[in-house]
Amino acid sequence: MTNKSLVAMLALLVLLSGAVSAHIEKTGPLQSLRQSYFALLGMTFAPMGDMVKGKIEWDATRFSSWADDLHHASQFHVERGFAPGTEQGTTRAKLDDSRAAAANLAEIATEGDPATSREQFVATGGTCKACHHEYKSKDYLY
Repeated sequence: MTNKSLVAMLALLVLLSGAVSAHIEKTGPLQSLRQSYFALLGMTFAPMGDMVKGKIEWDATRFSSWADDLHHASQFHVERGFAPGTEQGTTRAKLDDSRAAAANLAEIATEGDPATSREQFVATGGTCKACHHEYKSKDYLY
């Protein structure tokens, strides 16, 4: 790598780090991490829902790609975004259920069958919903 390439890469990293840290809420970094994580999952899940509902044309390859993205995103350790002491109760178990369902969805979607993909999509959504009503703030704007 030339010195010029190294300087350009470092400059890019500095610029990108500003953009990334600009999103982090300084007064509530744990909340910011959680909201960012769940927004990413939602933005990955939503187009699959549109496909399942027929709002956009079914495309098994795209659906499988999105399911794979969801599976990988779900593996991020968001637990570090929860304050110490909040590990009590069923939150972690529900998160594990959601991760397992996302893994199943990614696997099933590779087969390309719309019916089984839709069925597992609904099951995966159910694991997400299990936390929504219990833990999501009622006034949170998604």
